[in-house]
Amino acid sequence: MSEPLQQKLYIGGEWVEPAGGHYDVVNPADESVVGLAPEASRAQVEEAARAAAEAFETWSRTAPEARAAILDRAADIMQREYEPWSALARAETGAPTGIARAMQVGVGVARFRRYAKGALEPVERGLPPQVTEAGPMGKASILGALEVRQPVGVVTCITSYNNPWANPAGKVAPALAMGNTVVVKPAPQDPLSVFKMAEALHEAGAPAGVVNVVCGASVEVGEAAVDSPHVDMVSFTGSTGVGQRIAEVCGRSMKRQLMELGGKGAAIVFEDADLDAAVMGIGTTFSFYSGQICTAPTRVIVHRSVYERLVEKLTGYLGFMKVGDPAAAGTVVGPVISAAHRDRVESYVELGRKEGARIAYGGERPVVGDGRGFYVAPTLLVDCTNDMRVVREEIFGPVVVVVPFDGADGGEDEAVALANDSDFGLLSYVWSGDSARAFRVARRLRAGGVGVNTIGRNMEAPFGGFKRSGVGRDVGSYALHAYSETQAIVWTS
Repeated sequence: MSEPLQQKLYIGGEWVEPAGGHYDVVNPADESVVGLAPEASRAQVEEAARAAAEAFETWSRTAPEARAAILDRAADIMQREYEPWSALARAETGAPTGIARAMQVGVGVARFRRYAKGALEPVERGLPPQVTEAGPMGKASILGALEVRQPVGVVTCITSYNNPWANPAGKVAPALAMGNTVVVKPAPQDPLSVFKMAEALHEAGAPAGVVNVVCGASVEVGEAAVDSPHVDMVSFTGSTGVGQRIAEVCGRSMKRQLMELGGKGAAIVFEDADLDAAVMGIGTTFSFYSGQICTAPTRVIVHRSVYERLVEKLTGYLGFMKVGDPAAAGTVVGPVISAAHRDRVESYVELGRKEGARIAYGGERPVVGDGRGFYVAPTLLVDCTNDMRVVREEIFGPVVVVVPFDGADGGEDEAVALANDSDFGLLSYVWSGDSARAFRVARRLRAGGVGVNTIGRNMEAPFGGFKRSGVGRDVGSYALHAYSETQAIVWTS
């Protein structure tokens, strides 16, 4: 058997040996070692930030067409390496093959293509002239104004473990398109895919220092990437708790922030809903990334008149959710990312039982193959109330909770009150056969996005959260705005 690959850091256009040695990246499906990830020192993180700062002046003045060409070439290389890089993503995340190919590497390629075009979007907008009367400030004049979007500078991109392709690509590609330079700090559980992205950018001709990737299991690595004086902005995807700590550090020096944090998506199901469609949508919580996705409809709020039917349909749907080896044909639900996270998810299921919820399906640890791997059974908790911790807190696993609501008038007010009674507000959902009611309810929900009879997302629509689900918006052209500062240039004529 060959030795696992020992990954190097990528700093200033060079592949660098890590000062802290290496640590194992473990396959969640069978607990084998996928590769050895580098452990950077604080000094190496600072070196990466300095390299990005030194590269910024030239890169920010590079023609948009040249930046676009590099992003396009990087996408070409990702497409060329699609199969081996999808296999790596599957191995380090535990995602089933179809998810690793289409939703991870495939989305990564698509985002680089999108922001190659985004580099060419206009960054200037003329504003209406303003006529100024003569007065104490001077003679009468006509003042012209130009709104210009300028790159922020050095952006630290701290990415999540649930998708090591789509998430970093959604940060790195628009940041580079706008003329920023980046320091990428991937999640410690599955960083190897992010280094492949760096390989693609290196081969595509990204100048030295424009892209830097540092890594480590130590908290110190992330702290250094945030508090470096060379860093102008932090883009973070992860838990609300970590996001709050990052925001506190950023506040000390007024670093710009883009925060995509936790979610506890409410799925309101009215009595006239297409229950089969609702079940298909809610069921994605169990199948996509084994519920490790902040946009999942994990909190079902259903009208009591269809409560039993919905629970019955969800239970039947779960019977077809094959839990198994991500590489095996037919697997729908793979493992969660680690033993620690499996234990966390299982502890929430037990908590729900103690709080009075009924386990309608799941609740027992599945055994796959020889018993190795970090598998969690898709679990449905019913007869829940809004004061239960399993309803209020993000579980980040294949667990759905169901809360009934009443109301002779259809229960709109109660459904909205239950949905909004949450610390989170990322994505919520409404299922109803009455489109007018669905849109009326959607506009009352305190969430950054609402799906009406769908869990689909328009990838040009703004994405981000209300309340503790984050700060700022990205996706589509909104990402280009997120990674830029707005400047006003005024002149007289």
